Amino acid sequence: MDGGPRVPGQRRGGCEAVAEAEPLRFGVLGPVRAWRGEEALGTGSPQQRALLAALLLREGRTATAAELIDALWGSEPPSQALAAVRTYASRLRKVLGPGALVSESGGYALRGLREGALDVAVAQDLAAEAEKARGAGDLCRARALLNRALARWDGEPLAGVPGPYAEAQRARLEEWRLSLLESRLDMDLEQGCHAEAVSELTALTAAHPLRERLRELLMLALYRSGRQAEALAVYADTRRLLAEELGVDPRPGLRELQQRILRADPALAEPSAPAAEPAAVRVRPAQLPASVPDFTGRAAFVADLGDALSAPSRAGGRVMAVSALAGIGGVGKTTLAVHVAHRARTAFPDGQLYVDLQGAGPRPAEPETVLGSFLRALGTADSAIPDSLEERAALYRSVLDGRRVLVLLDNAKDAAQVRPLLPGTEGCAALVTSRVRMLDLAGAHLVDLDVMSPDEALALFTRIVGEERVAAERDAALDVVAACGFLPLAIRIAASRLAARRTWTVSVLAAKLADERRRLDELQAGDLAVKATFELGYGQLEPAQARAFRLLGLADGPDISLAAAAAVLDLPAEETEDLLESLVDTSLLESAAPGRYRFHDLVRLYARSCAERDELPPGERQAALSRLLDFYLATTAGVYAIERPGDRLVDDLETTQYPGLRFGEATAALDWLYSEAGPLLACVRQSAGTGRLRRGVDLLWAAKDLTESGANSHQYETTARAMCEATRAAGDARAEGRARTVLTDVLLVSGRIEQAEREARTAMRLAEGVGDSTAASWVANNRGLICLHQSRHEEGKAFFERALEGLRAAGNRPFEATSLGNLSRAYLGMGDVTRAVEIARRGVAAHSEIGRTVRLANSHYALGVALIQAGRHGEALSQFSDALHIFGDHRQRLWEGTTNFRIAEVHLAAVRPAQAARHAEQALALGCIGGDRMRGNVLTLLGQALTRLGQMDRARACWREALNLYEQSGAPEAETVRALLAPTSAA
Repeated sequence: MDGGPRVPGQRRGGCEAVAEAEPLRFGVLGPVRAWRGEEALGTGSPQQRALLAALLLREGRTATAAELIDALWGSEPPSQALAAVRTYASRLRKVLGPGALVSESGGYALRGLREGALDVAVAQDLAAEAEKARGAGDLCRARALLNRALARWDGEPLAGVPGPYAEAQRARLEEWRLSLLESRLDMDLEQGCHAEAVSELTALTAAHPLRERLRELLMLALYRSGRQAEALAVYADTRRLLAEELGVDPRPGLRELQQRILRADPALAEPSAPAAEPAAVRVRPAQLPASVPDFTGRAAFVADLGDALSAPSRAGGRVMAVSALAGIGGVGKTTLAVHVAHRARTAFPDGQLYVDLQGAGPRPAEPETVLGSFLRALGTADSAIPDSLEERAALYRSVLDGRRVLVLLDNAKDAAQVRPLLPGTEGCAALVTSRVRMLDLAGAHLVDLDVMSPDEALALFTRIVGEERVAAERDAALDVVAACGFLPLAIRIAASRLAARRTWTVSVLAAKLADERRRLDELQAGDLAVKATFELGYGQLEPAQARAFRLLGLADGPDISLAAAAAVLDLPAEETEDLLESLVDTSLLESAAPGRYRFHDLVRLYARSCAERDELPPGERQAALSRLLDFYLATTAGVYAIERPGDRLVDDLETTQYPGLRFGEATAALDWLYSEAGPLLACVRQSAGTGRLRRGVDLLWAAKDLTESGANSHQYETTARAMCEATRAAGDARAEGRARTVLTDVLLVSGRIEQAEREARTAMRLAEGVGDSTAASWVANNRGLICLHQSRHEEGKAFFERALEGLRAAGNRPFEATSLGNLSRAYLGMGDVTRAVEIARRGVAAHSEIGRTVRLANSHYALGVALIQAGRHGEALSQFSDALHIFGDHRQRLWEGTTNFRIAEVHLAAVRPAQAARHAEQALALGCIGGDRMRGNVLTLLGQALTRLGQMDRARACWREALNLYEQSGAPEAETVRALLAPTSAA
């Protein structure tokens, strides 16, 4: 990045600004252009623009007449070259205004340009900042800065500008752009964006086939995307191309990468260097409790707290450090604090003080009592210790003056208890642990301690149980630590029970902990118990806090939003937020993000046990979950209505008593839907086996964007299958018909056609049996789509016409227009292309009247497919482009991928293989409607495009992968791919 062209910093110092009402701006990273403010200025003839470009790129220096003539015409200038230069300069002076273009020393120079006046200078500054950010390890900012720099290019630099100088600068600026691109792509790979980078790198290597660095990055991106065969094929194509074009071998770095890929070198994955730990320490006096011998993990926290505690010694004893460590009971605060304090002892040669402040119990330690104990430990006679808290605190600080002492204040209740116990003198340090975050402890270094990582948790379990027992049942051990919620206290208890029972296997313990209702009872050993630890915190809650704790624990899901929590508690949002934040301060609840909250798994189980034990009346538990379901259903129905205005589905959903959120526009609505996916689907599953079953099924149906977007497909399908089973068990034919309609949608999206047909037949029988016309029309449309996949076009046409009849009767014009697009595809399959195009146009026209909705995109897509068959590729491309933009705006990732595949088909038919390959790569990265079979189609097309680009080895790798997918699904396209892979085809 530092090799970019140096450009005029617009004489950042030493020049007076031109007195213009609006500043001048110039562009050379594209056509040579000039603006005054937002007004475009005429830059004249090509030679005049060449003169302007030469002056802009002179770094603010004067260009002599001879230099300008050479820049414009080279070694063969016209006889009147000098006069022409003067004429061009005079014209530019008039355009730019007085004082901008000056004559001096027989030449010309641009003066008074402001900071950021030239696009290439802005790009250079952004690139320099990017390099600094990268050097500092801030890759996100570095990538963003490089993207902003690259966005300054607007086509070919100095486009249309003649002369040898412009030609040389054009090549230099293009080389710089490519080097910036390579740097940014390199950072993309460092941050794990390899799948996204493949599409861009494929296009770049097609445009610059001899640029080995791009080939190297493509190989690495493909390898990290799990496409090893293609990565090796890129190397083979590169080696052949270099030999044919230049008669050389690939450079050593490329050859080495090939060998590392062949070896599956684990170092090709992104490195992660662990933080260095501070050196071990020891010192007296020894009030610190003993450190546990099996202390495990927490390296980052140890380093962070160690650095904070060592601040006084690094500052020559001129500061007092305070670190406050907060977290739920059992998370290992005391263990970590004692471990860190022991490591820091040598930094505090005058002693270490320790006290358990009993903050989680019913009788926290009094500060004056603690001060008396500390003063005695520091050598103060009993007769010299005053009575009052203020006097003791003052004497304590006086005794510590000039000393370097570490004070460990364990299990503090709040900041008020801690403040009198802080040394407050230079060179000392205090380490505080508490279940409460000490936000009001001025100057404290606050640390929130979370549960262990899975690796740390397994390591702790192994150290207690023994390597041999754990190695024999590693999966069961992972189940145990997961059931413990990775909470150190719970892991220690579970491991200690197992270590004391030699006849137990790890699997026996895992089975005991698998029962959520008994899990907390299992997690106790001797005087250690997880439930007792939580009970201490719960016992200190105010009544309103305790109610919120109990009811929020009832909701399944990874977390809960503030609005959803307000529904559970039936309270205003402001009051709810105050309660939730107070629970966060006690560490019984975690703040996952602004406005979002979550329980630790074991704390949630404890909260539910409290709800069953303490909640009166008992019906309040079911009422709370009913309000939550109402909130999700009402809000999701509103999102559906915004995405599909006029669709009558929302009128046929179960009614709700509790209101939902309202959104003014689609972006906010979709933001809500995707951020709430996990809790929403959990709420659906939680409705199974209750009187809320029908509402749960309707919520799942209204949230169908979660599967069509591809973002939550697996979780959505799992939920749909659970609801099919629950509705069948409940004997609710209407709910079961709807649940199976939803499951049919899921199976169609993933390309499992045979399964979809089975579910659709059952769904139609159930819907018609109970007179559910909404579900019947929906499933008729689905059965038509299934027929299209199976080439039963006449039968598909009949199903679509049946769906259209029901939709017209219901007045559902948006869905009717969508079904028209599907009907057009049936006519395509029957060979009636003209009729197919006409019907698809009717669908587009109907949706266009409604607005720019996601279903308009479906209609554009259907018309594009029909136009391909009609041989009208330009019109098809226009339709697909419109569809792609709308799908993107509505976050329909799988539909974006499918549309990119269709665009690739058009480009390949038009003999534009590079564009076809680029869109096919985008389809692979995004995924497609139709699952593995459609992925096989994309890979087949990509191989055909790569063949035309001369990349045969990589093409065959794509076809081999496609053949494997087709063979797994029994798709008929397998024969086509076998023919492509045949030796005669390769020849």
